[in-house]
Amino acid sequence: MSNVKEKIVEVIESQPDDASYDEIMRELAFERMIERGMEDSRLGRIIKDEELKARIHSWWK
Repeated sequence: MSNVKEKIVEVIESQPDDASYDEIMRELAFERMIERGMEDSRLGRIIKDEELKARIHSWWK
């Protein structure tokens, strides 16, 4: 759990002194999205480009 707290502190400290609450929250959310994506990739929870293209194409119909 301490690793999570350390990452949060790192993200907060990397922000400029005049960063707003919303900007900090946005950066924390962005960091979490990246972590989730990396975890998905490590666990093989990905789809191939062709499948993604097919899914997007189906939305246009």
